[in-house]
Amino acid sequence: MCQCRPLHHLTIFAYQSCTSFAEMELYAFNPGPLDESVLYDQEKHVSSAVWEGQERGALRCHEHTSKLDQWALAPMQIELIEKAGFKYLRCIPAISLDNPLISALVERWRRETNTFHLNVGEMTVTLEDVAYLLGLAIDGEPVIGVTYTSCDSVCERFLGRAPDPGYTTGGMVKLSWLKECFSQCPETASVEDIKCHTRAYLLYLVGSTIFSTTTGNKVPVMYLPLFDDFEQCGKYAWGAAALAFLYRALGNASLRSQSTVSGSLTLLQCWSYYHLNIGRPKLTQDPLHDYFPLVLRWKGKQSGPTSNRDITFYRKALDSLKPSDVEWHPYSNIDPMVIPEDIACTLFLGRSKTMLICFDKAERHLPDRVLRQYGMRQPIPPPVPQWERKSRGVDGGVDLSGKMESELKEWSERHLHIVQTDETLDDSDYMHWFLKITRRFVGRPIPLASEFQRMNATLREVAHIADTMSLQGLDNEQIQSVTRIRYIAHECLRDQAGSVVTVASTMTENENGKRGRGKEKVRRKGVVKRRRKDDMEPYQADEEGQLVPNPAAAQVDYVHIAHPGDMVCQPQPCVVVDGSVSAQLYHTANNVTAKQIDDSHLCVSANEVDAAQMCLAGNGVDASQPCSGNDVGGSQPTSVVDDDGSSQPSDQFDRVGEPLPSGEVDSVDDSQPAHVASVKGDPPSDVNMVPLPQSTHQNSVAT
Repeated sequence: MCQCRPLHHLTIFAYQSCTSFAEMELYAFNPGPLDESVLYDQEKHVSSAVWEGQERGALRCHEHTSKLDQWALAPMQIELIEKAGFKYLRCIPAISLDNPLISALVERWRRETNTFHLNVGEMTVTLEDVAYLLGLAIDGEPVIGVTYTSCDSVCERFLGRAPDPGYTTGGMVKLSWLKECFSQCPETASVEDIKCHTRAYLLYLVGSTIFSTTTGNKVPVMYLPLFDDFEQCGKYAWGAAALAFLYRALGNASLRSQSTVSGSLTLLQCWSYYHLNIGRPKLTQDPLHDYFPLVLRWKGKQSGPTSNRDITFYRKALDSLKPSDVEWHPYSNIDPMVIPEDIACTLFLGRSKTMLICFDKAERHLPDRVLRQYGMRQPIPPPVPQWERKSRGVDGGVDLSGKMESELKEWSERHLHIVQTDETLDDSDYMHWFLKITRRFVGRPIPLASEFQRMNATLREVAHIADTMSLQGLDNEQIQSVTRIRYIAHECLRDQAGSVVTVASTMTENENGKRGRGKEKVRRKGVVKRRRKDDMEPYQADEEGQLVPNPAAAQVDYVHIAHPGDMVCQPQPCVVVDGSVSAQLYHTANNVTAKQIDDSHLCVSANEVDAAQMCLAGNGVDASQPCSGNDVGGSQPTSVVDDDGSSQPSDQFDRVGEPLPSGEVDSVDDSQPAHVASVKGDPPSDVNMVPLPQSTHQNSVAT
C-alpha cells in the first residue's frame, strides 16, 4: 500500500499549521514595541502585566470636587479668588468620573514620552487643552517654592490658626479640617480673616482638583505661601503646574505596581470626550459652546449606556481605535469671542516644547510628538532624552528653586521653542516608524483561552495523524519525515503551554465507550499522572533491585516524547537497554528547534533485535555499545526525575553501577536537540506516551 500521498498531505498540513502558528506569534503574540529605543520601560508598564494575564482592574480615582459647592463664599472672597487666577476653575462643577475609561487611558500612557500611545499615533493633553478646558493660565511664573514637613507654623501664619491634632500628616493637612473651619466666612469678619478664609478655600480648591493626591483627603500646605499675595498669585502659570502634576500622576499610575491615580482627572476625562469618540456621553441638552471654560459642555445630566462599560470594554475600544474615532483639533469651531482675551493671547504657548514645573515635579511638554492636534502634519519626532524623576522635597524649609536650575532655565525660554512643521511632509513615514516603536495592543486581540484552544486543536490533529499513521511500507526517508512531523507538533504544543505540559490524547473515547468532554488535559510540573489500577507497570525490579522492562507489557511499544522544559539539567544521552521494547526520545526545551533534528538522534529497537542493539549515531557506530549523540564510545549520564517532578542529574553511574570519568560526562554534546535516555526507574511523570502501531516491529529502522 502506497503511503506517499498521505505522507505528502501530512507534511503540507504540518507545515501550514506551524507556519500559521509562527505568523500568529509574530503579529498576535508580540504587541510591541519591535524597536525598544523609545519605550525602554516596557517591562515596568501595566500593559506588560495585562498581557501576561495579571489584571489590576479599574484604578481608584482621587478627585474631591463633590463638596466644593458647600463653601459659602462672600463677595470679597470671590473677588480675591478671581484676582488669584482661579476664576474659571471655581466655576467647574463636579463631574462624575468614569473610572474604567480613565483606567484604560492610563494603560495607554507612556511616561517615556508623556503621551498616549494609540493605534493612530501619539496624543496627549497639551497646554492648549488646559487653557481651553480649565481656563487656567499657561504662561507666567513657575509654581515653585519652599517645602514643609510640618503644618502648624505655616497654617498659623497664612490661615490664622493651626490644625487640630490628628488632622495633619507631615506637611499635609486634611481637606476635611479646611472645610470644617473655613467654609463659612462670618459676615462680621475682618479683612484679614476674609483673606485667611480665602486662602483656605484656594488650598481646598487646588487640593481637591488639579493637585489632588493619592492620599485621598489631604493636601500639602506648601501651596499656602503662594496665596499670600493674591495679586502675585495671579501671575503664576497654574495651568502649566496642573499639567505637570497630571503628567507625573499618569506616569506613576501607568506602572504595573500601582492601583490609584490622582491629578486633574476632570481635565483628563473631558479631554478624552473632546478628542476620542469612546465613552463619550450623550447630552440631554445642546452643547454649551458659548460657555467658558469648555468643560462646561459636559455640565448637566448625561445619558447613555454605561452600566456595561468596564475597563475591558474601553481597552478593546482603544486597541481597535480608528482614525475616524479621533478629533485631532476639536476647538477649531469654537467661537473666538467666547475665549477670554487673557487666555487667547497665550494659546500659542500650547506648542512650546518646554519643561513643566510644579514644585518638585518637572515634566517635559512635547508638542512636537502630537502636531496633528494643532492641525499640522506629523513628522518622525526627535528622540526624547531620558531623565530621572526625583522627589526633591526632602527637608522642611528647602527652597526648590536652588535645586532645579536647569528645569527653571528651560521654562524661562519657553517662548523660544514654539514647534513648527513642514506641510509637505508625508504622514505615512511617521506611521511606519510609529508602529515599530509603540505598544500596539494592551489586551490580547484573541483571548488566551480561545487562542490556546484553537491552536491546540490544530496541533493535536497533526500529532494524532502522525502518531497513528502506519509506517508499514515506508522507506527510511519517509519514516524520518513522519518522526519529524510528530516531534514538531508536540514541540509546538509544549511551546504554547509555556510552563504547563500539554498532553495531547489520541483517544477520543474513554474505556466505557463514552466520548470525553473534549477538555484539554493539562498537567503542571511536579504533578504525577494518576495511574489506573489495571495499567501494567512497564518496568519491574530484578533480583538486584534494578528496574528492568516488564515482559508482560512487551506487546505495546511507546515513543516517549518528553518536554520537561527547564527541569532537565542537560540533554539526555542515547542509551538503549538490552531487552527493552521502548524507545525514549528526550529533548531539552531551551536548546531544541525542529530543524535541529537529524538522523543521529533516533534509536528504534524491536523485539527481534538482540542485546547488541543497533544505533545510528553520526560519525560511526559501535554496534555493541550504546550511543550518545556523536559520542558513541561509552555510557553517558542520565537525569532522574524526583518525586516533586524536578529533574536532577544522576550520580553519573553507568549501567553496571560504576562512576563515569568526568571526561566522559563532559563529552556529551549539549548542542544536540534530541537524545534517547536509558530507562532506569519510572519514566518522568510529564512524558507524553504515544503508542506506535504494531507494524513498526516489522519495520524497525533507525533514523
